[in-house]
Amino acid sequence: MVQTTRVSVLLAPLDWGLGHATRCIPIIKELDRQGARVWIAASGPQESLLRQEFPHLDFLSIPAYKIRYKRGMLLKWGLILQIPSLLRQIRKEQAWLEQTLKIHPIDLVISDNRYGLYHKSVISVLITHQLNIQSGLWVEGKSSAIWKAISRRIDHKILQFNRKFISRFTECWVPDQEGVASLGGSLSRMPVIPSTIPIRYIGWLSRFKPATATNIKNSLLILLSGPEPQRTELEQIFVRQLAGTTLNVVMVRGLPGEQIPALTIAGVEIFNHLDSTELAARISTAEFIMARSGYSTIMDLVRLQKNAILIPTPGQTEQEYLARYLHEKKWMYMVSQEKLNLENSLEDFKKTKFLQPPVYASQLNTIIEELLRKCIEWKSNSDSD
Repeated sequence: MVQTTRVSVLLAPLDWGLGHATRCIPIIKELDRQGARVWIAASGPQESLLRQEFPHLDFLSIPAYKIRYKRGMLLKWGLILQIPSLLRQIRKEQAWLEQTLKIHPIDLVISDNRYGLYHKSVISVLITHQLNIQSGLWVEGKSSAIWKAISRRIDHKILQFNRKFISRFTECWVPDQEGVASLGGSLSRMPVIPSTIPIRYIGWLSRFKPATATNIKNSLLILLSGPEPQRTELEQIFVRQLAGTTLNVVMVRGLPGEQIPALTIAGVEIFNHLDSTELAARISTAEFIMARSGYSTIMDLVRLQKNAILIPTPGQTEQEYLARYLHEKKWMYMVSQEKLNLENSLEDFKKTKFLQPPVYASQLNTIIEELLRKCIEWKSNSDSD
């Protein structure tokens, strides 16, 4: 249903890897199809990617988080130590939104993991698959009882912090399914959901459409992504291990906006970036796929009914949990970056008997229609006050 009263929407993905931007693509398409006026707030590679997908839409510049993983430090602690910086960024977002609302007649804000983009004068939606953020500071069977207790206390404080910010939004959309079909596992579930938190499970978000394809024998697709320097570090591992390979290899570097690849490997086809149509075709026809275990990448793989070798970013607890969780469910295969051996990983992958996750039929059109109708009612009530 196309709305007769036009709703103005501001959509802003977090600039932490490309996944937050790619999973917003189906939302933007549906908003556009239903007649909403969409502004996209993005920066850096995320902006480049979305401009390629939506050249006809308006873009706004938004302050970037610019999160990086530093070499030589325990990444889990590194992210925790960045919390003060993240809180400052949230305050900057709030000030940015306050100023933007004075300039543009926005009715609805959809924020993918940007916790500062809420305002009392508009309807605001937060998209996140991490309701239960885990620090990963303790490991079952490897940590002392005292350290386990301390770590759980830290996790509880993080949970309280997360609940506080989510409750400030009109709605919270979780791109997952409940029950055994969940891709996020315990990450996308809160132990107890307070009545103040308006959570809605909207199903998986993928920019791809399922397609019937025949795998090309002996073909390997490598998908690089995520913040630096870990993206480059994994790329360098592949550069060393791909030397002299007999596989038909395609590498997508996850660098939209870069015009000329600064990387060459004999016998390997390399792209900085592929658009959605081409990338879907490459994934559908690849016999083997190796990728980070980012949640958006996983949703895309499952959407296309593909098993893959997942290599979590070292120290990023979300990716480590997701890779391990899906490995145990036999939906994907996991290997750590430090133990990555291309030949051995492919042999182990071939021996694995995978189970296919359920196929999901998206209800996004209905969800967007309901949200736009809610915005129209909000506008009508505001105008009558």
